[in-house]
Amino acid sequence: MNLRKVSKSGFTLIELLVVVAIIGILASVVLASLNTARAKGANASIKANLANMRAQGEILYDSLSPNTYTGFCTNAIIANQLTAAANSLGGTVNSTLTTAGGATLVSCHLAANNLSWAVSSGLKVAESSNNYWCVDSTGVSKGEAAAILASATACL
Repeated sequence: MNLRKVSKSGFTLIELLVVVAIIGILASVVLASLNTARAKGANASIKANLANMRAQGEILYDSLSPNTYTGFCTNAIIANQLTAAANSLGGTVNSTLTTAGGATLVSCHLAANNLSWAVSSGLKVAESSNNYWCVDSTGVSKGEAAAILASATACL
């Protein structure tokens, strides 16, 4: 009599379920990291667009005679950068001097005499205690805890 051992190869159902569970846990960790990176990327985009407005503002200032920032908030190039920052934030643009900034608002304030301006935007994710980014005509580009005030034409 020939007794032959039959060997079974493969994985049991429990082993397969454990592997699927481990893959699920690893995937959730990776996705959480990606969301943080995406939010930081949005903050970098907001900062870059606002920083570019300073250079565009100086080009506008030098092109006008007498030198002023007349039409700064409505200038086509500046308006595009305001919109790009608002898109990164998932917010809207406000160019009314008497309206204070907000968490989902990119605010552009031009002084009545056209000699100074400030732009403030909420950040997608707070950085330390700073929930906003502000740039102005004096060259300031910094994080701030509070939004730009109504009628303000300089960062806090």
